[in-house]
Amino acid sequence: MQVSFSEVMGRVPLRMFQIFTFIVCMIVLVADGVDAQLLGVVTPLILKDYGVDRGSFGLAVSAALVGFGLGSWGGGWLGDTVGRRWALTLAAVVFSLGTVAASLAGGVWSMAVLRLIGGLGFGSAYANGIALTSEWLPDRWRSVAVTTISVGTPLGGSIVGALAPTLVALWGWRGAFVCFGAATFIICVVLIIVVLRDSPAYLLARGRMAEAKQAARRVVDEDLDLIPERHMTDKAVGVVGVLDRSNLRLNIGVGLAFTSAALVAYGVLNWMTTLLTSHGFAFAQASYAVFVAGITSIAGSIAVGLLVQRYGSKLVMTGVGASLLANLVVLAIVIESLAGAPDDGERMLIVALIGLAAAIFSSGVGGMYAMLTHGYPPSCRSAGIGFGIFMGRIGAILSSAFGGWLLDIGKGSVVPYFGVLCAGAVLLMVGIMINDRHVPPARRA
Repeated sequence: MQVSFSEVMGRVPLRMFQIFTFIVCMIVLVADGVDAQLLGVVTPLILKDYGVDRGSFGLAVSAALVGFGLGSWGGGWLGDTVGRRWALTLAAVVFSLGTVAASLAGGVWSMAVLRLIGGLGFGSAYANGIALTSEWLPDRWRSVAVTTISVGTPLGGSIVGALAPTLVALWGWRGAFVCFGAATFIICVVLIIVVLRDSPAYLLARGRMAEAKQAARRVVDEDLDLIPERHMTDKAVGVVGVLDRSNLRLNIGVGLAFTSAALVAYGVLNWMTTLLTSHGFAFAQASYAVFVAGITSIAGSIAVGLLVQRYGSKLVMTGVGASLLANLVVLAIVIESLAGAPDDGERMLIVALIGLAAAIFSSGVGGMYAMLTHGYPPSCRSAGIGFGIFMGRIGAILSSAFGGWLLDIGKGSVVPYFGVLCAGAVLLMVGIMINDRHVPPARRA
C-alpha cells in the first residue's frame, strides 16, 4: 500500500528520535537568538565606547537583520538543495564565529560588516531548523512544535538580559561576545551532526527514495511503499517553487504580515533598553525588562500554537494584531506621561506592559511560522520559510535602522516611535486577511 510519510506519522506514536530532533533544533535556535540579541542589549555600552549617537549606530544594529533576511532565503534554498541538516550545520558555524569576531570590531562600520556576516547564519538556521522540525512531526503536534521552537529569539534575548550584566562586569562587552559565540559553536555544531537527519518528506520530494525509506525506519519498524506528499497545490510529484503562481496570495499575505510583526518585535527588542535608560531606568533595570520580555515571549509563542491548532490561524492571528495595537497605545501613553525618573510603581507597570507586548508580538511571529510550514510544500518548505523571514526582515531592518532616529526626532517624546509600531500592528491584520492558505481549525483539519 502506497502511503505518504505524513500519513505514517499520523498513525504511530512519537518516537524518541522525533523528540530529540525537536530538542536539538530548539537548542540551535535559542543559541541563534542569544547571539542575535546580544548587540541590542549591550548597545548603550558600545555607544559610550565608540562615542557615537543612537542614529549613527543604527547601521550596525540593522546589519545583522539584513544578513538574516539574505541568509534565510539563501539558506532556505540551500536546505532545499543539499538538505536541511548540512545547511543548518553551516549556519551554526557562521553565526557563532561571526559573534566571536564581532568582539574585535573597532567602530560602527566594522561592527556592521561582522554582524552582516553573522546574520547570514542567523537566517539560515531559522529557515532550516523550523523546516526540519515540522517535517519530523505529525500534524497533531506540528503547529505547537513550530510556534514553540520559534521562541529561540526571545528566549535567547532573555538569557542575554540575565547574563550580560555579569559578563560585561567581568570582561566588558567584547568578552561577552566571545563567551556567547564560543559556547554556541561548541554545543550546536556537535549536536546537529550527531543527532539530526533529513526527513523522508524532503528526501521523497527530491526523488531520493532509498534514503527516504532508510530515514523512515527511525519512526516505523517496517519497510513502506512511500510516495511524495500531496500538498494543497495538488502537485504530488515534482518540485513546486516558492514563486509558483499557486503561492501568490500566500506570499503576499505572509510577507506583509511577517514584515509588520517583525517591525514591532525588533523595534521593542533592539531599542527598548536604550529607550528606557533615556527615561530614567538604570541599565540593569532596562536589561531586566528585556529579560521579562523574553520570558513572556515563550508563553505567547507556545500559547499561539495551541490556539492555532484548535481555532485556526485566521481567527487567532487577527486577534493577535488587534490586541497588539491596544497594548502599544497604552504603553506609549504611560511612558509619555512620565514626569521624570519613574518610581517603583511606574517602573513595574512599564515592565509589565513590555512583557505583555512581547507575549503578543511573539504570538504573531510564531503564528507566521505555523502558516508557513502549513502553506508551502516539502519541495520548497525551507525556501518558503526563508522567503517569509526575508520579507519579515524588511520590517525588522526598518525598525532597527530608524528606531534610534525616531527616538531622536521625538526629542524626549515617544510618539513618533510608537506611532510607527502601531501602524505595524494594523498592517499585520491586513496581511492575515490576504493570505488564502491558513491552518484550519481542528474540527475542519
